Amino acid sequence: MNIFRLAGDVSHLVAIIILFMKIRRSKSCAGISGKSQVLFALVFTTRYLDLFTSVISIYNTVMKVVFLALAYATVYLIYMRFRSTFDSESDSFRVEFLLVPVAGLSFLENYAFAPLEILWTFSIYLESVAILPQLFMITKTGEAESITTHYLFFLGLYRALYLANWVWRYHTEGFFDQIAVVSGVVQTIFYCDFFYLYVTRVLRGSGKMSLPMPI
Repeated sequence: MNIFRLAGDVSHLVAIIILFMKIRRSKSCAGISGKSQVLFALVFTTRYLDLFTSVISIYNTVMKVVFLALAYATVYLIYMRFRSTFDSESDSFRVEFLLVPVAGLSFLENYAFAPLEILWTFSIYLESVAILPQLFMITKTGEAESITTHYLFFLGLYRALYLANWVWRYHTEGFFDQIAVVSGVVQTIFYCDFFYLYVTRVLRGSGKMSLPMPI
């Protein structure tokens, strides 16, 4: 495992922990898209089904279990424990516009037409767009709390580090996963405007990040 992969995994874990602790400590999920969190839980579920079929390493297994546990715990906090604080009106992105194309593409473009392989491919494609309901919610409300933007920053950093990981692996191992790389690039693009706003507004001391309201 190279440093980019390890740093990417840590950034991903930090992002999820930040969001989980934010909701738990504030006892509020205001500004958080429940739909994005459900999509991420679905991503981990369909990707980590190999937990029941193979063991790559202790590190790999532990990280998978932690991601799954935190994802479903976050969904529980949003839709069950602190449901009264959830802004369902603002979280109005039509997720079927993501799920249907992603499901169709995973059947058409995959490495093997087998159930686990198709589900793994589905998880890769879905992860690239799962953050859209959250970004749509921020755009719709016009602002985001700094803790929410920290979550998004570390999530975007994870994707950027994984791009570096794939470049490193290509040059050192000759390894190239076209599906993962293309999906990762697409996902990173979604974060570009957010990164700029994060650096220019949040890191300069603003408590919240204001965004242009949709027309």
